[in-house]
Amino acid sequence: MAITRWDPFREAVTLQNRVNSLFRNLNEEDAPLAAANFVPPVDIYEDAEKVVLKVEVPGIDQKDLDVRVEGNTLTVKGERKFEAEEKEKNFHRIERSYGSFFRAFTLPATVETENIKASYNAGVLKLELKKTPEAQPKQIKVNVA
Repeated sequence: MAITRWDPFREAVTLQNRVNSLFRNLNEEDAPLAAANFVPPVDIYEDAEKVVLKVEVPGIDQKDLDVRVEGNTLTVKGERKFEAEEKEKNFHRIERSYGSFFRAFTLPATVETENIKASYNAGVLKLELKKTPEAQPKQIKVNVA
């Protein structure tokens, strides 16, 4: 009978290699699935007169953006397309996300949904939602007796 030396870490290393192999295969095979997770970041702020949303969507054509208001919900949809001619190049790494996205925002009752201004500049979609006159602050003059 041969005596073999037992290495307690050998099984752990084998398990780690199997798990790494599993995730490596998932990343290569499911690239379209990863592209579907594209969610552009949004900054939302307000002042006394309006609420402003800035959606960061670089690389997306203006015609590929769809902004709608239904009831009290503002939706922004779009798609960042992977260029066909770039598929033939030998990429070493692709970190930018591609695919379609959908963002929905519940609007407060204090904004006018009819007068939304949308502008697109340098990859940033800016939406300005004017507040109703009732929601805007009013200064009250105090009389001194």
